[in-house]
Amino acid sequence: MIKELFSLKTVCLNEAEDAVVILDQTLLPEKEEYVLLTAEQEIWDAIYKLKVRGAPAIGIAAAYGLYICSRRIVANSFDPFYLEFCRIKTYLSGARPTAVNLMAALNRMDKKVLLNKEKSIDEIKLILLQEAYAIRDEDARACRQIGENCLSFFKPGMGILTHCNAGHLAVSEYGTALAPIYLGQERGYNFKVFADETRPLLQGARLTAYELQRAGVDVTLICDNMVASVMQKGWIQAVVVGCDRIAANGDVANKIGTLGVAVLAHYYGIPFYVLGPTSTIDKHCPDGNSIVIEERDPEEVTTMWYGRRMAPENIKVYNPAFDITPRKLITATITEKGIY
Repeated sequence: MIKELFSLKTVCLNEAEDAVVILDQTLLPEKEEYVLLTAEQEIWDAIYKLKVRGAPAIGIAAAYGLYICSRRIVANSFDPFYLEFCRIKTYLSGARPTAVNLMAALNRMDKKVLLNKEKSIDEIKLILLQEAYAIRDEDARACRQIGENCLSFFKPGMGILTHCNAGHLAVSEYGTALAPIYLGQERGYNFKVFADETRPLLQGARLTAYELQRAGVDVTLICDNMVASVMQKGWIQAVVVGCDRIAANGDVANKIGTLGVAVLAHYYGIPFYVLGPTSTIDKHCPDGNSIVIEERDPEEVTTMWYGRRMAPENIKVYNPAFDITPRKLITATITEKGIY
């Protein structure tokens, strides 16, 4: 059943169609639909509107997108090519400011261009293609190793809580926070996973519960405000979450609600693990207070995902996409390179 899940490709490149192909995650779990993105506006919208989401997947989509857009640049010399390349890169970077993988992937592509500025434009475009594929392949290897590293903490039959979606749908393969769960499933660990809804966009309900169920994992969906109760009952032995940015001091930006889960885990003495690739570590960001938190459309709280409006007209709404979990609440940060 895990192979069936992994047959879903979150983001890939269709060279024949000159397009980035994404699985539109705003339509899940009701509908599995792939969308071809061929223009920079379409790529920006897909990232901003969460059609493709998850920090590593955003980075991969941006790298593919920058390559696709670069293919269409008409220039006979490096300077005009690079001027237009930088414009597209800057535009795409504004889609989601908090997830560091977006800028990390775009900067890698930029660096490759500058390192090869003496080559022909056609050669540079081919190098960009190779770099975009490398970003994707490195993510796949990293995710599996993250899972292996985290699995060393776990025993068969454990109850594990996860927040938001840091699984196969958020990366190239396996996921970050869900990687040890999938590896354990392959090895007969029979984990009992609790996925909270993750309001207001319900990534836990729509995406995590969907992919875990599809993979044959024993998963139970709970509302966000049920976390304390299931911990109190002794059903949770570990919490695993992903991350969108890790500051140099170890503070973590992740989907809104992560901080509350960390506080509860600390109160009940439950290990709280943050899983993510080293590309998510921002060495230039000293601490969580320095991380820019994206604020999103009020409709995500009042209207979206509901059959009818669930709040008064013109009500004031505060809708941050992320919160900051301080390092003192984190038992370990687990990357492909080790456990911290």
